[in-house]
Amino acid sequence: MIGSTKINVIVSQIKVLNDLVTCFEFKRTNGGLLPTFSGGAHTIVEMQDGSVLRLNPYSIMSDPFDQARYTISVRRDDQGRGGSLFMHTKVKVGDEMVISYPVNLFSLDLRARKHLFIAGGIGITPFLAQIKQLERSNGYWELHYSTRRPSLGTFVDELLKKYPHKVSPYYDECDQRIELTSLLSGQPLGTHIYICGPKGMIDWVRQEATDFGWPDEAIHFEEFLAPLPGKPFQAKLEISDKVINVGELQSLLEAVELAGVEAPYLCRGGACGQCETSVIEYDGKFIHRDHWLTDDEKTSGLKIMPCVSRFEGKKLVLDR
Repeated sequence: MIGSTKINVIVSQIKVLNDLVTCFEFKRTNGGLLPTFSGGAHTIVEMQDGSVLRLNPYSIMSDPFDQARYTISVRRDDQGRGGSLFMHTKVKVGDEMVISYPVNLFSLDLRARKHLFIAGGIGITPFLAQIKQLERSNGYWELHYSTRRPSLGTFVDELLKKYPHKVSPYYDECDQRIELTSLLSGQPLGTHIYICGPKGMIDWVRQEATDFGWPDEAIHFEEFLAPLPGKPFQAKLEISDKVINVGELQSLLEAVELAGVEAPYLCRGGACGQCETSVIEYDGKFIHRDHWLTDDEKTSGLKIMPCVSRFEGKKLVLDR
């Protein structure tokens, strides 16, 4: 199973980039080469936090052609479920960890004549690898990068130094905004747009591009959703003949795994569709948060994405 194929690594370097973001470098524990990947790929990092095993996806931002190391950046989320805090407060240089083989759900469409990147905050990370990939092939690209303030503009100085005519930074606190209307209307035929950042930014750019008549196949976006807490609930796994309890701070997928039942995944963020599970019977309501299921599938009550979605009610029976 692609998403659960594991690599043993050692934390070879940690670098604090700003008040919220820290960069982690991994090398293979046995000193061997890491698998190649393409720009936009992510890896899932396993974190053994006491009795809790956390698995979080992070974009690989290093050079896709450098098999000696992978680097990721983690934004600290004090209100999250604990994965980012674990990385920021408990991981040290020399620690041995486990990561997944790279998976790419946000790859470049190499048929595009130009690649237009729009990043918000930590959403810059997949573009760093994509830019390295395009620079090797003389690809045509430009980047528009928005953050709250200059101190959080991770990699801005580095990008401007290397690519002064291709990178445009924007800072909310300086009242700077991406002029999306003129940006979208001024692109050459064959341009593809890529968006990564907060949900509001992604929705805004996607809607504007659609309104301008951009075809769906030319609009690419990535947003890994973190499972939100909710009311505890119980589920019956029909095939496994098990009843599981899903805690307030636990995802349904995590509860399934904790019960020893195998469930496929590639992203754990509601984007890839691998963990899609059929619902056999239910009495209650679903809280769908994924990007995968269609609106009709969500209202049908026949499917759930256990990585990010929840349930409230008396009875839930799953085809697992």
